[in-house]
Amino acid sequence: MPAPIPQWPEGESFASGRISLGETQVIKITKFEFIWGYNLSQDKKKGVTFYKPVGIPDGFYCLGHYCQPNNLPLRGFVLVAREVPIYSPENPHTCDPIKPPALQVPLDYTLVWSPNDGVDEKYGDSGYIWLPQPPEGYKPLGYLVTNKPEKPELDEVRCVRSDLTDECEIYRLILDVGFKFPNLPFRVWSTRPHHRGMLGKGVPVGTYFCSSYWIPGEDMPIACLKNLNPTLPAMPNLDQIHALIHHYGPTVFFHPEEIFLPSSVAWFFKNGAQLFKAGILYGEDIDANGSNLPSGGTNDGEFWIDLPSDDRGEIVKHGNLESAKLFVHVKPALGGTFTDIAMWVFCPFNGPATLKVGLLNIALSKIGQHVGDWEHYTLRICNFTGELWGIYFSQHSGGQWVEAYDLEYIEGNKAVVYSSKSGHASYPHPGMYLQGSAKLGIGVRNDCARSNLYVDSSIHYELVAAEYLGDEVITEPFWLQFMREWGPTIVYDSRTELDKLINFLPVMLRYSVENIFDKLPIELSGEEGPTGPKEKNNWVGDERS
Repeated sequence: MPAPIPQWPEGESFASGRISLGETQVIKITKFEFIWGYNLSQDKKKGVTFYKPVGIPDGFYCLGHYCQPNNLPLRGFVLVAREVPIYSPENPHTCDPIKPPALQVPLDYTLVWSPNDGVDEKYGDSGYIWLPQPPEGYKPLGYLVTNKPEKPELDEVRCVRSDLTDECEIYRLILDVGFKFPNLPFRVWSTRPHHRGMLGKGVPVGTYFCSSYWIPGEDMPIACLKNLNPTLPAMPNLDQIHALIHHYGPTVFFHPEEIFLPSSVAWFFKNGAQLFKAGILYGEDIDANGSNLPSGGTNDGEFWIDLPSDDRGEIVKHGNLESAKLFVHVKPALGGTFTDIAMWVFCPFNGPATLKVGLLNIALSKIGQHVGDWEHYTLRICNFTGELWGIYFSQHSGGQWVEAYDLEYIEGNKAVVYSSKSGHASYPHPGMYLQGSAKLGIGVRNDCARSNLYVDSSIHYELVAAEYLGDEVITEPFWLQFMREWGPTIVYDSRTELDKLINFLPVMLRYSVENIFDKLPIELSGEEGPTGPKEKNNWVGDERS
């Protein structure tokens, strides 16, 4: 991080370095010893390195080794675990003397892969990857690597009782030997829990998965941990949440030519936003806190919000930066070993799109615009240390996680978030991001730049939800329970406008442009106000990545 991490307010075990998962306690190890490096070429940056954790405290045991590409900073971790002999009638998930031990040594190892001698001589020293063979009722959580053909000692790793584990899945490809050496099909992936989100109990161990012939959908031989401690003691308390936001809250910069700026929800309501009901011609004024909005239910199309019908409508479209704030939802992530701080920004209006076709930039009149725009970014905080681990940048129908070391910082550990012109998607750096084909230079422009139009979320925010704290701690605003659309649905013939554009293009470009337009989001075919934050699938679930 650019600046030191502060001393957080007192709490239970947040940022204490240790987390109780019920029958086990885990520590995150970030110091490693080099075991073996494998390079697909003479460029070492294109290779990978296998490490084993070092500095494991007495009583804790290794669960597997670590692997990462050489072209990234060494910032990974693996968890080490110990059994916690706690007997509590109040907590049925704690250690039971009748149950088998939580951790057991493997019975043996199976050699998963080792490059042949011909490749070794040219591309590096020998390496051997071993899968622990668990006792019945246990599962391995990772692999061990050696630089000699002898099997590791059985005591070097522990397997975990099956009921204390959860299903994991492959995440990012680390190494693919097959494309270079078809006779040596072998891949290495990072892993993550399959069950994620606010309710997910899966805990990432930091180990990797590797195989020569594994097919997606098949059972994986390794698992991740499961947090069976219902109290989630490592989650931050209310004082710690505010301290985290004050320390890490990003500054959101809007494009210098942005005319559709954010506002607070209260400002939107006070300045004439109206509630409409299907079958009724005229709308109803919404009070400042949204108490007359229908709450709960589903998005059934019976109600929606629209701009004021009088002259104020055009004014409200452009927002009110002075009132703008970030609406914050705090929730457990990755089994309560991380905290997600989702920050939502509201804009009364989303502007029309600008198309890029080669060197041409075409500002559209309607396509892409709609009333009521909810966008967000999410800070992921490590509960072992209180360190910012990364930020998720929401971008239209998807988004991306960016590691903390790849972020742009404005002050101390406060990152920068760039909101794209008109569409308000979030990006980590300034520039033009193309939604379409970068190779052909065809798609929708997302332009980002720093300006004097910004909101500092470390100061201007409102905490609207943190369910894990209990019902009495945070009172959710009335408008958060509105599950319908924050804008009307208007369908128009966008295809006609696009076809007119296509007909002006050179013949050689027409097919490519038409093909890309067909893949653009459905929001470009009409106006449809989005639902509020609580109706988004990432409110309870994990971010899309």
